[in-house]
Amino acid sequence: MDFFKKLFHIKTSEEESSVESPQEAEEPITIDQNTPIDERFMLNFKNNGGKFIYCASIEDVFNAFENILLENGWEQQDVFSYEKRLMEKFENFDINFNQNISAAFFLSTCEFLIADTGALLLSSRQMKGRKLNELPANLVIYASTSQIVKNIDEGMSGITARNKQHIPSNITTIKNFDTSKDQDFMSYGSAHKDVYLLLLEDL
Repeated sequence: MDFFKKLFHIKTSEEESSVESPQEAEEPITIDQNTPIDERFMLNFKNNGGKFIYCASIEDVFNAFENILLENGWEQQDVFSYEKRLMEKFENFDINFNQNISAAFFLSTCEFLIADTGALLLSSRQMKGRKLNELPANLVIYASTSQIVKNIDEGMSGITARNKQHIPSNITTIKNFDTSKDQDFMSYGSAHKDVYLLLLEDL
């Protein structure tokens, strides 16, 4: 935990209620092939403009989520989500779950976290048949460190391996946290998204 806090200047909910914005971040850190896969993802994600919050426990996740709500004024607001288990996990917060595309934010899990690009890999399990540009502009993604893979190929293999009978459709990456960055074919139909990642340590 101390290593991650020093590397990413992470403040837990006990230390400070606000989340660092991309504009306040320092210059991007250089990444090479010797960088461990988890560090590579986190650095690339932050360099992409994503807002990263490392959580050592589920209590940290809940505290960080509450701080996000407070920081953005999202209490009592609509929250777009399709995932029943996720809605149950966050049911004690003062928010209204529905499928309103004008909701304050989209709350979701993801399939995998792609280290080489800092992208988030989602599918129809999270988005049903919607394209990224049909989702709210603000995203809060809940994931764990065990979901970090090296590249898209490993992510696609992982999806296939654990969904042999019913492989999800609408597989898409999100890495467009900065409107000046180019998109690839996996991000077709996307739009600029303001992304918070709640990353739970589970390894």
